[in-house]
Amino acid sequence: MSHRDEQPTKAEVQTTKANKMPIPGENDTEFSAEEAAEIFTENQSYENESEEN
Repeated sequence: MSHRDEQPTKAEVQTTKANKMPIPGENDTEFSAEEAAEIFTENQSYENESEEN
């Protein structure tokens, strides 16, 4: 058995998940202050409605 048989083929290497290019924005966790304020006010109004019922 040759050393070459133990290594993956070029096609196998190119199709592995670790070798994929990242998708821009896929793992972004950043958000703007405006988005945070909007979510905060939505949650506050939801909590106020819950307390009234």
